[in-house]
Amino acid sequence: MTWAPFTWVGGVLHAEGVSLEQLAEDVGTPVYVYSTEMIRRQAARLRETLASVPHRIHYACKANGSLAVLSLLRSVGVRVDVVSGGELYRARQAGFTPDEIIFGGVGKSAEELGDALDAGVSLISVESLEEVELISRLAAARNVVARIGIRVNPEVSVESFHEYIKTGEKGDKFGVPYDQAEKVGLRAHALPHVRLCAIGMHIGSQLSQLAPYGHGLERLEALIASLRAGGVDTLTHVDIGGGLYVPYNGEAPADLSAYADTVLPVAKRLGLELIVEPGRFLVAEAGLLLGRVLYRKHAGGRDILVTDTGMTELLRPSHYDAYHRIASVRDGRPQGRFDVVGPICESGDFLALDREMDDASPGDLIAVFTAGAYGNAMASNYNARQRPAEVLVDGSRWAVVTRRESYAELVQREVSTPDWRASA
Repeated sequence: MTWAPFTWVGGVLHAEGVSLEQLAEDVGTPVYVYSTEMIRRQAARLRETLASVPHRIHYACKANGSLAVLSLLRSVGVRVDVVSGGELYRARQAGFTPDEIIFGGVGKSAEELGDALDAGVSLISVESLEEVELISRLAAARNVVARIGIRVNPEVSVESFHEYIKTGEKGDKFGVPYDQAEKVGLRAHALPHVRLCAIGMHIGSQLSQLAPYGHGLERLEALIASLRAGGVDTLTHVDIGGGLYVPYNGEAPADLSAYADTVLPVAKRLGLELIVEPGRFLVAEAGLLLGRVLYRKHAGGRDILVTDTGMTELLRPSHYDAYHRIASVRDGRPQGRFDVVGPICESGDFLALDREMDDASPGDLIAVFTAGAYGNAMASNYNARQRPAEVLVDGSRWAVVTRRESYAELVQREVSTPDWRASA
């Protein structure tokens, strides 16, 4: 039987051993709630899946960069993948050492690359020839050798629920185009202040089929053979990115056995340490967004629940047309059909439209499930909204790990009277 982080106990939804009603009373809403045990379990499942080959799990920090979540993942042996100078700073604040950090991203600035070199991160994942040349110059100025990997766009067809989360098809902005990758690799190998350590790919998120992994790995394997034939003898890793499927509405979870059958034989043949970069897989199901119904109204033949949480807290339904299961925190409610909307002055501010779900009235608490990834990480202050609190639950104990923003913090970097300067 599959363990679930959120269950009804005595008719009230609990996060592990903590009542969400009591949590809402103590912390307020909206609030993100994360299960530590679910994160631990997902990390352990992935480690067990990859156990037969040397491997490194680097968590994609962009999914959820909460310091407490990062620290928890580090405590169970997971490393980190960052895609900005800010994420590098977060990772260091959470305790990750430079050798535990990969710095990726399609548009790294010279300042960010300099920060990565100064920190001594384990690997910089590059996505263009120009970036290789820039890193070479920056490394030479510091008299260091930069360890890099090349993110290749294998240009494979990908099945995913939204176009915005495909990253490995022909013409995508990510990675070095496959037909240019050998040239870039040989150039990197020739530069004295660059050491080419890895070849990798990331073809997208929420991959419902494993065939694209197989096709992409076939192309990486051929590329690595060509680079080796061309004299490249410095490769130590092959990086297959993330993308493992997460169920949002009762679908079958990712088939980790089939995943292993697809990726592990290639790692063994290549004789390279395997790097995987999961994000959503580790944290999505561990989180929910807790909100409260403010008003209920009927308009245009539709029943509408107006809540205190919306697109500023959880952008995915509006941005990706993403489905998140929504339920009342109180069990046993009759069913109804509702639009669940937020307080933002936008018609696109909704959590669900025409959704069959638990009936609810003003004052009732609702839980938006599978919100641990790309939830608070994408939250905004639009409409001068305060970003929500975050709570970590561990068994019967809980802690606020990010307090709710204050109104004063909304304007702390601004001035009402400009300090004018004369143009030279």
